[in-house]
Amino acid sequence: MKKLITKAVLTFIMVLGLAYAVKAEDARPAANPMADIKAALGLSIYLQGGYNYNFESPDPSENDLRVFDHKANSFTFDLAQIIFAKDAPVGGAGYKLKLSAGETAKFIHSRGLGKADDEFDLTEAYITYMAPVGKGLKLQFGKFVTMHGAEVIEARDNLNYSRSLLFNYAIPFTHTGLMAGYALSDQVSANLYLVNGWDNTDDNNKGKTAGLTVGYTPSEQAALIFNVMFGPEKDSSSDNRFLFDWVGTFKPVKNTTVVLNTDYAAEEKSAAGGGTAKWYGIAGYVKYDFSDLVSGTIRAEYFNDKDGLRTGTAQKLKEITVTPEFKIGKSIIVRPEYRHDISDKLSFKGGTKKTQDTIALGVMYTW
Repeated sequence: MKKLITKAVLTFIMVLGLAYAVKAEDARPAANPMADIKAALGLSIYLQGGYNYNFESPDPSENDLRVFDHKANSFTFDLAQIIFAKDAPVGGAGYKLKLSAGETAKFIHSRGLGKADDEFDLTEAYITYMAPVGKGLKLQFGKFVTMHGAEVIEARDNLNYSRSLLFNYAIPFTHTGLMAGYALSDQVSANLYLVNGWDNTDDNNKGKTAGLTVGYTPSEQAALIFNVMFGPEKDSSSDNRFLFDWVGTFKPVKNTTVVLNTDYAAEEKSAAGGGTAKWYGIAGYVKYDFSDLVSGTIRAEYFNDKDGLRTGTAQKLKEITVTPEFKIGKSIIVRPEYRHDISDKLSFKGGTKKTQDTIALGVMYTW
């Protein structure tokens, strides 16, 4: 009888162990070679497109004083990107490679890489090394996007679908050169860089442009970034350009984000009569999250191209943009948008209008 009880207990334990092993096997995620490759390479893919309608029905069908969303009354394949990225560990190396194609790629070429109307662009290509100095001194060399401005090339990472006047005209898109960054504390970080200039892979003069970025995060509700650049940007190495850029991001109440961005720039001997050309402006954004999937942003800005160096006409520009946002799952963002542009000059519809109204629908996908 004891043997029978012992056998029963052992059998029960074996069955219980087998059941646990089967359950553990079922719980184990299935092998996914593609996910492993994606993680190993730091691979991601981004796609963006949309439709834009101009109420003035201009001929040709162009939205005046727009850069990326310049096509009117047309579906547009804006951007396709493939990105490989790896963060540098302390004492080790990292990298980033970003290849862009589409309508947007035509307008972000740096000098020496890409020609006008070329729909392919090498947007970023750099290596990093995290030197074991203090908390880690980050050294970066190659081609990288600018630190200036509240917006970036990819609409996904902005609050609106269309880009601001400041992003289009006040600041550069990319730089090629060397940058060093260090976290001075949990609240303060700094980056020093020496580059060929604004959107120059091949330098067009013998000088270099120097810059400094300082980030200050006093709390979870506020983050401030200060940028300055100085150096020659024309073919002459003697006429310098100065740029100051400030971005503040604030979260004053739950579900609300406020962003402020201001730029001031001046370039020697670039105005009529050989004087200093200046341009400056300010933009403000207010975003409210109605839920995890639905939000809305209002952007308003003012840009003064005092000497016409950036837009081709000495003018004062304003715009207001309203952009609802809908997230579909984790991968798709849909943004309808209304935008109203104003100039103090006849800058729209072939030089016959001072205003321009457009509506758009942007769709963004990330893998």
